[in-house]
Amino acid sequence: VQLQASGGGSVQTGESLRLSCSTSGFRFEDYAIGWFRQVPGKKREAVLCIDSSGESTYYVDSVKGRFTLSRDNYEKAVYLQMNSLKPEDTAVYYCAADFWSCKADEAFYDAWGPGTLVTVSS
Repeated sequence: VQLQASGGGSVQTGESLRLSCSTSGFRFEDYAIGWFRQVPGKKREAVLCIDSSGESTYYVDSVKGRFTLSRDNYEKAVYLQMNSLKPEDTAVYYCAADFWSCKADEAFYDAWGPGTLVTVSS
């Protein structure tokens, strides 16, 4: 089972980034893909998740209206579109897989990929 988050980078406040989570080694269409982020020195937090049916769940109110998720079952990938980025969005972003439904608790996720760093400067 492999997941790989990519697409991070350094941007200015108000700009956009699109993160990708590429996967392999499991039946992708049966899994929810969650996105988490971690700031150095702080606990990793759930940001949002897309379940196996394509429905998204948001865990951080501040990203509602700015972040959206989509999934491509053929490509076995999930895309996190981040618009109107703010300095407080700066973190390492991780994607993780959980069977069928979304959960905020990272302990439920079966597999993780290495993170991708997003830096937003003011």
